[in-house]
Amino acid sequence: MSETSIKQITSKTYRLVAPGEIKEEYLERELKSNWVDVQPVMASVCHADDRYFAGQRRPEALKKKLPMALLHEGIGTVKESESDQFKPGERVVIAPNIPGYVLRNTKKVDAVPDNYSKDAVFLSSGYDGIAQSDLVHPASGLIPIPDNVPNEIAVLAEVSTVGYHASSHVADILKKPNVKVALFGDGPVGFMAAAVLHYVWGINKDNLTVFGAIKERLDKFDFATQEMSTAYDFDAADEQFDVIFEATGGKFSSTAINEGIKVIKRTGSFVLMGVTEELVPIDTRDVLEKGLKIYGTSRSTPNDFKVVIDAMSKNEDYQKTLRTLLPSEKTIVSSGQDMVTAFNKILKDKAWNKALLEFKW
Repeated sequence: MSETSIKQITSKTYRLVAPGEIKEEYLERELKSNWVDVQPVMASVCHADDRYFAGQRRPEALKKKLPMALLHEGIGTVKESESDQFKPGERVVIAPNIPGYVLRNTKKVDAVPDNYSKDAVFLSSGYDGIAQSDLVHPASGLIPIPDNVPNEIAVLAEVSTVGYHASSHVADILKKPNVKVALFGDGPVGFMAAAVLHYVWGINKDNLTVFGAIKERLDKFDFATQEMSTAYDFDAADEQFDVIFEATGGKFSSTAINEGIKVIKRTGSFVLMGVTEELVPIDTRDVLEKGLKIYGTSRSTPNDFKVVIDAMSKNEDYQKTLRTLLPSEKTIVSSGQDMVTAFNKILKDKAWNKALLEFKW
């Protein structure tokens, strides 16, 4: 196929058309040079997907983004490839961010990282996500899955890469001996980010502290020192941490950030990961007094995926820890109604574990 020729691919797509309403649509996709037709096999569900399905986003955001197929954390099997990098039958992890220059088939001309590019698109954020039979995706956004990484572990790569990308902002500090690191947040995002700090960066249990608010969740962080934030005396504690990651999000972001400011060392680095719809008040007086560096971080790049997938492949203990997040059973999806049923159950259960959807096309 020449660079100018395009093949049409018909994709059965489960599209959210209104809160709580998913329709099956057959849409035409363009398979171009260096793009790949991937059949999704499994996906994990993000809270962002939950909020779209439940209509918990601002009305103007819903109006702008819908209709669209949900899900951006997933893996699949190559069906057809217009890239020499991939062959039919290969398992791949899907990196959901597609830079604008890739969409336009032009060269990158700026220094802005791809995951912060203004003209990038992101699966299930105003651009059809993984809930479709044929995901036509650029080869540059696909990462091969080693044979010794099972599907249910590989599907956790996307959220893990968000944690890895967040840590890359302070890579030089994390490489120092005896660096003291804290993370606020006992949800799945916090768990996977903390696991990255331990298994990828090698931060040992004595130097990695996780602050959480729910003991049953916090107990699962057995590779880190655990502290209940509700019982910890932040006012009397030492300024002890070189780096702090905030992975709470929502209405608890403000509390976590301000508690972290109290225990971070002077000139320390603070990495913000949590997402909230509201403005978050923080103690800027102490930020200034301590000379803190604050990093905003979001999403990840294919290079982040390669690091995480490689770590999964080389470390059985890392895989074992990630299994803590797996549900007791996967949910089979073979229709739009199955998607509706699955999301209603997810919203009702509010489980700590990641919800996994296994597609049967």
